[in-house]
Amino acid sequence: MKDSETNIEEIQSFLQEQKLEDIEVIDLRDKTYITNYTIIATALNIKHSIACSDKFKKTFKDKIIRLEFGENWNIIDLGDVIVHIMTISSREKYNLEEFLASL
Repeated sequence: MKDSETNIEEIQSFLQEQKLEDIEVIDLRDKTYITNYTIIATALNIKHSIACSDKFKKTFKDKIIRLEFGENWNIIDLGDVIVHIMTISSREKYNLEEFLASL
């Protein structure tokens, strides 16, 4: 991805259109981490998570480096941006926001 800022807005807009909730963008550029930005979004349920992840894959296919799909947590690696689409229970259980804030 050439311009993270522009793509962050594009990704956020896409996630909002897909009715994902609690979308959070975490800027990690000043941290020692594998990416510049992490975006976390909550799906309503497993079917919603899978449907959104599949549509994301089709929409951003030229930008995706790697995908990890599970029932409760999907990870989409775009290089300098990693998107996590999680069910409510997974988001509460793993609390990525707290982990990333501790870096």
